[in-house]
Amino acid sequence: FAAVDVMPLLDEDAADAVVINSADLEVTTMRSSGAGGQNVNKVESAVRVKHVPTGIVVRCEDERSQNMNRSIAMTRLKAKLVAVAEEQRAADVAAIRGDAVKAEWGQQIRNYVMHPYKLVKDVRTGVETSDVDGVMGGRLDDFMTEFLRFKQVREAEEAAAISGGGV
Repeated sequence: FAAVDVMPLLDEDAADAVVINSADLEVTTMRSSGAGGQNVNKVESAVRVKHVPTGIVVRCEDERSQNMNRSIAMTRLKAKLVAVAEEQRAADVAAIRGDAVKAEWGQQIRNYVMHPYKLVKDVRTGVETSDVDGVMGGRLDDFMTEFLRFKQVREAEEAAAISGGGV
């Protein structure tokens, strides 16, 4: 089995833009593995860098020089930190944005009937009104109040289910 870790390839400018405090790093050296003659057994050219705050570990034994391996490991570490920061930012945006709902049949929030009779119905909460013009004009207070009540009940039920109380 093999694990593949896909990271962005940072150019020198992008790598230099990421600043890492040296106090946040644990750098250890070790002997490289694999073919390479007597140098492999005598010289500690492999480098392992751990970013302590995040726990991200990078190991490099590609080159024969410890300095080159350290440089490559730092570039890889910076790439991983950039990827983690982007994932965190995406999670923050998703939390702010809320649930993304597909625009397709069966996914609607409200039904608007304007002919032959007038009715607006919130599918989630069951709130109905015949004041279609008012709703289209922005009078959504009844719908918002009932949705907030609905959401509060749903969150309480989820919390009870998680705590083992059941519903």
